[in-house]
Amino acid sequence: MSGPHDYGNTLVPPMYEKDDTSSAGKKSDPENNRLDEAPTIHEGQERFRRLGWKRLTICLIVEAIALGSLSVPSAFATVGMVAGVILTVGLGLIAIYTSYVVGQVKMRYPQVDHYSDAVRLIWGRFGYELTGAMFAIFLVLLVGSHALTGTIAFINIVDKENVCALVWGIVSAIILLLLALPPTFAEFAILGYIDFVSIIIAIGVTIISTGVQAHNAPGGLSAVNWSAWPPPETTFYQAFLSTTNIIFAYSFAICQFSFMSEMHTPKDYVKSIWALGLIEIFIYTVTGALIYAFVGADVKSPALLSAGTTVSRIAFGIALPVIFISGSINGTVVGRYIMDRAFPTSSIRYIKGVRGWVVWICLLSCLTLLAWVIAEAIPFFNALLGIMSALFISGFTFYFPALFWFQLIKEGKWYQGWKNISLSILNACVFVIGIAILGCGTYASVQDIVTQYQGNSVRGAFTCNSNSYT
Repeated sequence: MSGPHDYGNTLVPPMYEKDDTSSAGKKSDPENNRLDEAPTIHEGQERFRRLGWKRLTICLIVEAIALGSLSVPSAFATVGMVAGVILTVGLGLIAIYTSYVVGQVKMRYPQVDHYSDAVRLIWGRFGYELTGAMFAIFLVLLVGSHALTGTIAFINIVDKENVCALVWGIVSAIILLLLALPPTFAEFAILGYIDFVSIIIAIGVTIISTGVQAHNAPGGLSAVNWSAWPPPETTFYQAFLSTTNIIFAYSFAICQFSFMSEMHTPKDYVKSIWALGLIEIFIYTVTGALIYAFVGADVKSPALLSAGTTVSRIAFGIALPVIFISGSINGTVVGRYIMDRAFPTSSIRYIKGVRGWVVWICLLSCLTLLAWVIAEAIPFFNALLGIMSALFISGFTFYFPALFWFQLIKEGKWYQGWKNISLSILNACVFVIGIAILGCGTYASVQDIVTQYQGNSVRGAFTCNSNSYT
């Protein structure tokens, strides 16, 4: 039997090779029997190569734009209108560039299927395992975050005294599991259209409602207490903690390798990241600036809580698809990552047949259950998510793409030609930004946990009390 061959740094097992019919070509040949699974694997590969750039854009929108976009106005209230707009636009442009670099890595090294595969190219096996753990842990925590957000949404929509909050948490987890079941991103993208319409309407309702309230209030819009500059009492940790709401709103690069692995024309990724990046910059800037200008320093997070009891219930109801669809795609991505690692040469990885579906459903069930348990068990879960974001997104969105450019993309010495010099300076700045987010973001999140404990505002674990979730 022939051994594995090296095609572009990827070991391809013999089962992927075409059948050699020169030796009798009989189906009864034991050598041919070993290839029985090959047609199924080929079919699986074809099934998972149907993503175009438009659907990729939708997948990225689902992964990137969620109810968290309505936390941007509170960030504006902390850092001021001027800094808020500059940060939103500036960080958005940087995210577009680093996402472009991520795509360049995928184009140059097509065997890269997930973020950890790319880091392996620069840091070896250690980087592969480390980044794989970071990737899986963070996405599981995001699923848990959306389960909690779903609980809060149901509590605000329904009378708080009717049902134990834990029940809404279980309902949220079940919905997240069901929506994560479509295994291919081309199939999942269909849900993405609903997600996008949902978040646009929810944001629109919130902007219109807060604008009408401000207009009808005594003094009108001129009486709103918004400021172009940060309030004098704002501390460094508060400002940076609010800034992280903007930073992590642009964290779409984390799943980009996984999405691009399903593209039938990978070079079209550039259209997707520009479309997504400009849409995000527009939505975040308009949402943050208008709602902050309408509500002022007292704007809540998420901002739809500032729209009044009745309108906020309506907005939460409209936003339910966003909460669950955007949350479930994280479960799909981490599930696909585990399947690819666990079954690298089996048709099971393509969720083909009974065995594949049984493994897929069991895996997603375990991941969703784990995410829900962690979210409910840790009293300061949102702050924990902030710490994990600072530790991980600083790399996935900033310093890893900078390192990719220096070690995988750059041609020649950094000082050879104006192009290399300018891109070297740009990527060095991006790297520094990533390290600053890593250090300052972790400090701010830890300080937030300390402040919560000092203020006795930490919720209980596995509690039925609805007030502890809001």
